Parts: sequence; C-alpha cells; structure tokens
Amino acid sequence: MSSSTSKSEVFSSRWGMLLAMLGMAVGTGNIWRFPRIAATNGGGSFLVAWAVFLMAWSVPLLIVEFAIGKGTRYGPVGAFIKTLGPKFAWMGAWVAFVATAIMFYYSVVMGWTIRFFVASLTGEIPGKVPEAFWNSFNSHPQALITHVCAMALGIFVVSKGVRGIETAAKILMPSLIVLVVVLAVRAVMLPGAEKGLAFLFTPHLKQLGDYRIWLQALTQNAWDTGAGWGLVTTYAIYMRRKEDTSLNAFVIGFGNNSISLLAGIMVLCTVFSVMPGAASQIVGAGNEGLTFIWIPQLFAHIPAGRLFMALFFLALLFAAWTSLVSMIELAARVLMDLGMTRGRAIALVGTAGVLFGIPSALNIDFFHNQDWVWGVGLMLSGFFFAFAVLRSGVKKWRETYINHAGSDLRIGAWWDWVMRFIVVESVVLMVWWLWSARGANAKATWTLFSPGNVGTVLIQWGAVLVVLVLANGWMARHLKEGVGQPQED
Repeated sequence: MSSSTSKSEVFSSRWGMLLAMLGMAVGTGNIWRFPRIAATNGGGSFLVAWAVFLMAWSVPLLIVEFAIGKGTRYGPVGAFIKTLGPKFAWMGAWVAFVATAIMFYYSVVMGWTIRFFVASLTGEIPGKVPEAFWNSFNSHPQALITHVCAMALGIFVVSKGVRGIETAAKILMPSLIVLVVVLAVRAVMLPGAEKGLAFLFTPHLKQLGDYRIWLQALTQNAWDTGAGWGLVTTYAIYMRRKEDTSLNAFVIGFGNNSISLLAGIMVLCTVFSVMPGAASQIVGAGNEGLTFIWIPQLFAHIPAGRLFMALFFLALLFAAWTSLVSMIELAARVLMDLGMTRGRAIALVGTAGVLFGIPSALNIDFFHNQDWVWGVGLMLSGFFFAFAVLRSGVKKWRETYINHAGSDLRIGAWWDWVMRFIVVESVVLMVWWLWSARGANAKATWTLFSPGNVGTVLIQWGAVLVVLVLANGWMARHLKEGVGQPQED
C-alpha cells in the first residue's frame, strides 16, 4: 500500500525550515536552565566544556537526524525500521515515546509562562515576595487551566499542517530572538554588569579539571539542542530533496547555543548588577525558582522593570510554544506513519496530552519525577541513534545519507569517530546521573513517582521498554509503505 503526502507537506523555503528547526531546538531549557547551570559550574569554565560538546554531541546527532529523516521520509519508528530492519521498531518507538512523555509535562511549563506573562502585564506579581504568587499558582486548578490552554495553542498550529508550523515559526522565532537580544542588551547596560560578563566568559584552568563541569556541559547540550530527541528527524521529513543536511545541522546547533548564551548574559549581568549578594541563592534555586521567584525580584530593581519582565516571560512563552509544537508533530507523525489521518492523529495526541499532563499540572512533585525520568531517558535516545549508525556501518551510512549529491558541506571521517564517542558519552551520562541520584532520596529509592531516585527511572523505563518490545511486530506490520514522501514544488 503506497501513498504520499501532498505538496503542502513540504517546507516552502529553506528559511522557513531553519526557523521551524530552530524553534524546535530553542525551548525553556535555553532560557531558564542554561544561566543557572553555567553559573553553578564556574561560568567561563563551563562555556569551554559546553562548546566542546556542541561539536562532540549536538551537531553530530543533529546531522544524523537531518539525514535519517530526509533519507527515509519517516518519523522515528519508520526511520529505525528503514535503517536497521523491522526488528528495531521498538528503538524508534522509545525515541518517540520519550519526546511524547516530555510533551505531557512541557505543556504545563508553557502554561506557567502564559500565566506569568499575563500577570506581569496586569501587575499581579509582587516584586518583593513573588514566591507567594508562585506557590498560589503551581499545583492548583489554575495550572490545569493554563496547561489546557497551552495544549490548545500547540494543537492549533499543528492542525494547520507543515505550512502552519512554518508560519508560526516565521512569526515566533524572529520575535523571540529580538526579545532575547533586547533583554541581553538591557542587562549589559546595567551598572556593574561587567562583573557578570567577566564571570561568564573567564575560564579557569583548575576548574577545567573537574569532571562534573564536563558532564554538566554535556547534559546541557543533550537537553537544550533537541539533538537525539527525534524532533529533527520528524521535521526533516518535510525538507526538499535538494536541501543540504550537514550545513543545516551546524546552523541549528550554533543558533540554538547562541540563544542560550544571550540568556546567560541577560540573567547573570542582571544578577551581578542588582542583587550580587544573592547570586549563590539564585543559581541554586532550581529552574522554577530562578524563573518564577527570582526573575521578578531582579526586574523589580531596574528601571521599567515591569516592562522588561513582561518581555522576558513573552520570550519564554514563545520558546515553549515552538518546542511544544514540535513534540506534538512528532507524536502525530508516528501515528500517521502507522496509518492514521493527520486530523485523527492530532486529535488523539491532543487528548492524550491534556489527560496525561493533568498529574504534572496538579502536583509539582509528580512534575519533577517525570522531568527526571524522561530527561535521563533522552540519553538512551541519543545512544539508539548512534547505535543505528554504527550497526549500519558508519562510513557507509555517512556516504549514503549525508554526503549526497548537492551537499553544501561534505562530512569527513571525523564524524565516524565522534559517533563512536557518542555511544560512550551516552552510557557515561546515564550511569553518572543514576549514580548521583542513588542517595538523593534514600527512603524512596524504589517508589514509583517520587522525584529524583534511581528506582523510579528503572521501573518506568522497564515498563515502557517491555511494552514497546512486545509491540514491535505490530508496529512493523502496520507501518504504511511510502507514507511521508513529500513531493517538491
């Protein structure tokens, strides 16, 4: 049985495709996690390690995803079947499931940004004690309402097809970039901001010998570029046949990390300018603590702070929105590859997103549990992509899927060795994170939904992997031959 998508299921231009890809990559992790992790791990020393792993993790995996999506014209499940054979459908399904599981609580995060953007416009957020406002909102029915609103906004974009995704990206991404640049420039102009810049850009040789800085830098690349998530694989289905893969991967990787760097400048220059004595408390406050408790306090100390706070939360909203759209499209694409119509697939994904996001919206501990379990699960997804390349023959894979006719940038043998190294990196990351958590919550090490313990990861991973392996044959049989082969204009 064979079919092909319509012409509307192809990005209309390279510019539109790159903006959609960048929107996928740039999310809340760039804006709320990067400044905190950079500050906690030595500033400039962290940047050195972070830049190394951009080339030792992010860009190589982005190349894989661009190439496998464009080359097979399938989402993760079909791509793994086409690359490795029908026995490996479960690997692609794991990649898709992890990204979808993240979608279930990511919509909650987008809901938070919606509420705080509105509150910053209305003046509801008290500058001196924003913690009370945050506590009155998270894990309450309001968070459920904003979660549903976030899913509705994401579904609205995806329901318009690839052109809808492209149109949204053309509006949201330039707006996001302008907002982040404006906020970074404003932060740099504050008195004392030079101390923040010096901290962020001055590496120290002694700190570079700390293995934890390198592992945190690798983790940040794994979490905030979208490499190894399956999202690029999905969007690459809609690339034109003559589009290059390697150059696009470099553009997305460097573009994504540039946004992170601007966010770091914005936050750290503001911290060192207006509240230098609270720097250690701020960077240790966690993602939500930094964003929803300390950021309002920081902006309360600068001229026109309410305006700039509104711009900050608007930027965060746009970042969350574009990333949520890509997660919804990935889940829907897998269902379409298995035979569903786009409309039915989106309806099913939207319904599941709303229902399975409810626990995270109403319980912050459950949210943290899911973020922990599936955040570490991304390391296994990256491992599976690298495994697919190595098992297929890394040199053969490179010549077949990457260095095709019309490539703007040909990839050499260095990539072959990096792919082997990524297998090691992913294993080391998984072991390190699980080992680090072994004593974090000793009394609840094997409870199912408590945050940050080893048992919850192994239990949930094990349950999902068993189901996917058992469903492997069904997925292979139902994958529709020829689905996802866009025609060029």
